[in-house]
Amino acid sequence: MISYIKGQVAYLDSDRIILDHEGIGYGIYTSAKVLGRVRPGQDLMLHTYLHVREDALLLYGFPSRKELDTFKVLLSINKVGPKAALALLSTMTVEDLYFAVFSDDEKAICRTPGIGPKMAKKMILELKDKLDIAELEAGLSLGDGEADQAERPGQRPGPDMNQEATALAVEALVALGYSNSEAYRAVRDLGDVSGLDTEAILSLALKKMI
Repeated sequence: MISYIKGQVAYLDSDRIILDHEGIGYGIYTSAKVLGRVRPGQDLMLHTYLHVREDALLLYGFPSRKELDTFKVLLSINKVGPKAALALLSTMTVEDLYFAVFSDDEKAICRTPGIGPKMAKKMILELKDKLDIAELEAGLSLGDGEADQAERPGQRPGPDMNQEATALAVEALVALGYSNSEAYRAVRDLGDVSGLDTEAILSLALKKMI
């Protein structure tokens, strides 16, 4: 099992990186986000997943273990293969996916080419049982970097915030035309809003979104 590969980018194909490790070129399929920000000659480490097919062994690589873990979770969903999982992680960050799942934002997932409303509903339903909402409630960073366990500045761990007021603020933002995940993210990113009423939370969230 290849857990990760560290080497130098030899060249880029349309959908994969050729990573030179000790004179051997590994073809690693990765997201469009990664392909867009690396250059030949750059040192790079990718956490890898080996996909076994009857006719091929394919390597998929990700800049963080969190992204790799999320890729594996996506593969556990019936009718979701590596291509669809990689496409989703090309259009959404891991954090975006969490917000979309736990706010039932089908539209955000449907922005990925090849994923329609029916599949988006299925993914949200299954991912709710496979992803851990506590990671969002604790304010963990789920981005592309390696600081996957860093706490967001100004936000206390745990769901001890003004839940009723924040829920109403999210509903108000959705009524104003924002998606569920956009609204949920904006309110969560405010940090600790204990003691604030719905109007105050809404006002702060709108300032961040404008």
